[in-house]
Amino acid sequence: MSDQKIKCVVWDLDQTLWNGILTENKEVTISPLVVRTIKELDRRGILQSIASKNDYGPAMEQLEAFVLSQYFIYPQISWNPKSDAVLAIAKAINIGIDTLAFVDDQAYERDEVAFAHPEVLCVDAADIPLILTMERMNPLFVTEDSRNRREMYQNDIKRSHVEQEFEGSKEEFLQSLQMKFTLTQAVEEDLKRVEELTVRTHQLNSTGDIYSYEELKKLIASDRHEVLVAQLDDKYGAYGKIGLSLIEKHEDFWELKLLLMSCRVMSRGVGTVLLNHLVNRVRKRGKKLRANFVPTDKNRIMYITYKFGGFKEISVGSHLTVLEADMDQEREIPDYVIVVEG
Repeated sequence: MSDQKIKCVVWDLDQTLWNGILTENKEVTISPLVVRTIKELDRRGILQSIASKNDYGPAMEQLEAFVLSQYFIYPQISWNPKSDAVLAIAKAINIGIDTLAFVDDQAYERDEVAFAHPEVLCVDAADIPLILTMERMNPLFVTEDSRNRREMYQNDIKRSHVEQEFEGSKEEFLQSLQMKFTLTQAVEEDLKRVEELTVRTHQLNSTGDIYSYEELKKLIASDRHEVLVAQLDDKYGAYGKIGLSLIEKHEDFWELKLLLMSCRVMSRGVGTVLLNHLVNRVRKRGKKLRANFVPTDKNRIMYITYKFGGFKEISVGSHLTVLEADMDQEREIPDYVIVVEG
């Protein structure tokens, strides 16, 4: 069983989220404890969804009647196996299935999900009073981005719907978003979110390293280091702080010790934007840029990003690969995004 923090709690409905079986009696009730748990998980930045064997329309109407429907993204309400529903939710959110918890009153349903996805934390509905005390349900920090996480994902859903209906090329769609990519030197007020990024980001993380608040505090105070935080906004709203780069300055070259980007913005091409900006930034100072890469079971896409970004391997070890950027010419930044140094 994984010890990673839970990123999404998936709820069953009948006899779990509410008391009663909706198809048998529409007069279902909900306990104040469940409502408090849902709202507190949301405040902590833990996403929530539904995996229920029910008819979609009546179930959503009941959630709306309880004024709770807004708390759940990508609800999977059908008569299909719940293991399929849980997998669909993980894919839709683009998070590892080992960061999901599944809450259900039926042992059979929990066992079915656990058999198909042993990485999922399965919770008996009888243990709902314990959910908020579970270590994996308690993030180290609750940041502004945490509190706004559900809203940011809901904005992503709006963007996805618009993109599906958009008639034009991918670049034309990106142009229509009016994206603004802001890079700022990290300050102490950013560090809780920066630490959270290192803990939560796995696919677009160049080394898999996790930095603590205290370690980051020392780095931003060091003349030898540069910690840049990336934020993305578009016409639909803020994505929040979604990227980070950590550079150590050596005499002949600068070392990109960590580069990471939230999976939520993978399709926006801003990983390459950040990388090209860093190359240009270092090039202006007459230095070379080297990047560390440590392969994990999830971050191969970051290696591909480096290779497409013109980085070549100069050292390959059993643990660490070092790449160096082609510094011959300035990198172009796509015109569909405005880059601002704050």
